[in-house]
Amino acid sequence: MVTASIVAMALYSNFSDLPPLPDYHETPLQPLIPGLPDKFLSLIATAIAYWALSMIFHLFDVYDLFTQYRLHTPAELLKRNHVSRYEVVRDVIVQQIIQTVVGGLLELSEPEDMIGKEAYDIAVWGQRIRMAQRAIPKVMAIFGVNATALSQKLAPSFPALSGAIAGGVYPTLFATVKAVNGIEVAAPGFASWEANLASIMYWFGVPAIQFFVAILFVDTWQYFLHRAMHMNKWLYTTFHSRHHRLYVPYAYGALYNHPFEGFLLDTLGAGLAYKVTGMSTRQGMCFFVGSTFKTVDDHCGYALPWDPLQHLTSNNAGYHDVHHQSWGIKTNFSQPFFTFWDHILGTVWTGGDVSARYERARLAAQAKVDADKLSSTVTNGKLSTYDTSKPNPYKDEIENATLLHSISQDDQQPLPPSGRAEEQAAGSREQVLEDPNDGGAHILREEAQEEKEARSMVRKSNRRRTASSLTQSDSLRGLREKVNAHGRTGGILGMSHSNQ
Repeated sequence: MVTASIVAMALYSNFSDLPPLPDYHETPLQPLIPGLPDKFLSLIATAIAYWALSMIFHLFDVYDLFTQYRLHTPAELLKRNHVSRYEVVRDVIVQQIIQTVVGGLLELSEPEDMIGKEAYDIAVWGQRIRMAQRAIPKVMAIFGVNATALSQKLAPSFPALSGAIAGGVYPTLFATVKAVNGIEVAAPGFASWEANLASIMYWFGVPAIQFFVAILFVDTWQYFLHRAMHMNKWLYTTFHSRHHRLYVPYAYGALYNHPFEGFLLDTLGAGLAYKVTGMSTRQGMCFFVGSTFKTVDDHCGYALPWDPLQHLTSNNAGYHDVHHQSWGIKTNFSQPFFTFWDHILGTVWTGGDVSARYERARLAAQAKVDADKLSSTVTNGKLSTYDTSKPNPYKDEIENATLLHSISQDDQQPLPPSGRAEEQAAGSREQVLEDPNDGGAHILREEAQEEKEARSMVRKSNRRRTASSLTQSDSLRGLREKVNAHGRTGGILGMSHSNQ
C-alpha cells in the first residue's frame, strides 16, 4: 500500500506540485423568485426600482414632508420647469420600454446561469495564492534575508508562516485525490489561510472589482458623452436640451430624455459595463438597480442628511442640481457615481457659494405665483378677482416680479462676467440660448433681471416673508446650515468653495 502510494505520488508530482483542482458538476441555478427566471426579473427590476423610489420622493412633495431639506420650493416646480409631468412620465416609459427590449436582446447572448463550480473556482484562486508565495524568498533575498533559514526557525511555532516564507512549501499538508487509474493518492493540500483567502477573493474580492470597474466604465462613458451633448450645438439642440427643460429636477424626471439619448447614455453604457466586467445575471441585476436608485436620487430635489446615497460620494442631488440651473448648465457633468472627471478636466462648478442664486430663484418663483393670485383666484369653482383689500405678505416680491415686464430687452441681458462664478454662468447661459424649443432667450432675460434684483433683495434683513414661505422652505443658506448640522461637510449644493 505504501509502495503504491509512493508510486502514485510520484506520478502526481510529475504532473504538478500545486494542490489539485476538484471535479465539479454544474446544474441550472434556481431563480430568486420561483417561476420567474432571473433574466426576466432583471429586466423588470430596474423599472420597479425606478418608480418605487420615485414615488417615495413624490409623496414627500405631495405631503410637504422634510421641507427643510428641499432644494427648491413648490412654486419653483410650478413656474420654472418647461415640461408637463405628463410629458415626463410618457418619455420615461418610452425609455424604459427601450431598456427592456435592449436588455432582453442582451440576455439572449448570455449563457444559462449554473451552479456547482464554486469549489473549483475557489481552488483556482488557492493555486494563484500558492504561486504568488514563490516570489517571497526572492524578495527577501533582495534585502539580504535567508528565507530558508528563517522558515526553519519559524516552523515549530508558526508552521503556516514558515511555509509562506519558504515560498509556499507545506511538507505536512496533503489532500487525498484520485489518480487517473482510480487509485487514491496524497497530493499537496491548501493551508487553512490559503483556503480562507481564496474564498474571500471568490465571494467578495472579484465581485468588488467587477462593480468597481463597471462604475468606472459608466462614469467615464456618461461623462464624455454628456459633456459632448453640451459642447456640440447640434447634439444639444437635437437631443439633450429636452432633459434640461427640467430646471427644477424631481425624482421621476431622472430618465426624462430624448429616446436616442436615453439609449446611448444610459442603456448602452450600463449594458456595455455589464458585458465588459463579465457579471452574472444577479450581479447585473444588482448593478442596474443600484445605478437606477442613484440616478433617481440625484434628481430627487432633496438634500437629506440620512440618505446614504447622498453621502457615499460627492456626486449627489445638490451637485447635480447645479448642472440643471441656467447658470451652471456647462458645469458638473459627472454622473452618476463619482466626480473625478469634473475635477480632472476642470468642469466642476468653482464659482463659490450659490445660496444667493438659489434664493433669487425661490423668491422670483413665489412672486410669480402670488402675482397670479393677485390677478385672479378660483372660489367655489368660479374664476373671480383676487381680493386685493386683504394684506398680502408677498407685496414686495409681487412688485419685483411685475417690474420684469416693464424693463427693456437690452437691460435684461446677462450681466458681464466678473469672477469665476459669472464666467461659468455666462458660458452656461450661452448654452441655454441654443434651445429653440424652450424659450431660452426669454428665460435668460427674466433671470438676468431677477439676478440684478436678487443682489439687493437677499441683503434686506427686514424683508417680509409669509408663514407659509417659512414653512415650505427656508433660504438655501439656512438649508445648507441645517444639513451641515447633521454631519455633512462642505455645501449641500455640491459646489467647490475655491476660486470664488
